[in-house]
Amino acid sequence: MSQSGLNWQKYGTLAQVAQATIALLGFAAILFQINEVRTGNNAATARQAFVGYTELAFNNPKYAQPDYEMIKAGSREDRVQYESFVSYFLYACEETIAAFKDKREWLASCDYDLKPHLPFLCEKNVAQPAWLATYGVETQRWITASLKTASVTPPDCKLGKT
Repeated sequence: MSQSGLNWQKYGTLAQVAQATIALLGFAAILFQINEVRTGNNAATARQAFVGYTELAFNNPKYAQPDYEMIKAGSREDRVQYESFVSYFLYACEETIAAFKDKREWLASCDYDLKPHLPFLCEKNVAQPAWLATYGVETQRWITASLKTASVTPPDCKLGKT
């Protein structure tokens, strides 16, 4: 009798280990699904932000390809609208680059659209350094590197010939 009781204990212990293993695999699968959903949501949010920026650029070509000297000389309203345009653009790029780290074409697109805004960003960074700090560290590095690459430096903050 004691021998058959020992066999049931072995099988019972084995069943408990198997059940725990299956539970752990299920938990890992749930974590994987949550991560996939989060990644999908980040990608969808980034795409939506970039589409919003593209629509804004289409509707406001004077800000998408700015004559910054003319904007500076214009009304306060134009300057505020332009600053908001650049802010939205940077937000869209920040979201997009973070969501698609492995896809260089998104960074290339943002790089291309950033260049005409570098004089504004240079002047803004000199006048209000805290403004750039409202963006993530990666975005700040990206802007700083872009300013350097394009030779946009204070005090004149003009686009160099690159």
